[in-house]
Amino acid sequence: MKPDGIDELKELIAFLRENEIAEFDLDRGDLKVRLKFASAVVQAAPAVSSGMDMVALARLLSAGGGAAAAVVPVAAQVPAIGASAGDPPAAAEEVLHILKSPIVGTFYESPSPGSSAFVSTGDRIDKGQVVCIVEAMKLMNEIEADMSGEIVKRLVTNGQAVEYGQPLFAIRVA
Repeated sequence: MKPDGIDELKELIAFLRENEIAEFDLDRGDLKVRLKFASAVVQAAPAVSSGMDMVALARLLSAGGGAAAAVVPVAAQVPAIGASAGDPPAAAEEVLHILKSPIVGTFYESPSPGSSAFVSTGDRIDKGQVVCIVEAMKLMNEIEADMSGEIVKRLVTNGQAVEYGQPLFAIRVA
């Protein structure tokens, strides 16, 4: 790689970090670059960032000729459960435990279509109790509660694709 190519790569990395891009692939002939940045919470994100960011990225890439790239923006942090912009701050914030998906797959609230959900909002659960299923590669993986408490909110919908680490339930710890 030529010295000016290294400068372009540094500029690209700065641009990706500035715009919170989590993953980036670049393929220019014999040069292949794959960048992944670690983040605290990553959720399923929309496929397109703001138009201005994509235009700037396209200009940066077009300087080197025909390039193929995949860009995945990082999603924002999960908002506080039950809080809205108009709510006054509570005297004592309630801390809820978030049960996250241990795998990538499809979320199902019940063992089969038409049967009742494993858990519903307001249900009391025990550690180790099955709360949902995440299907991955035709395997039905039972997801168990990692602590006892009360289900305050389900954060995904039935049949929704979920990512590793994506919040599934908010639990009020007992």
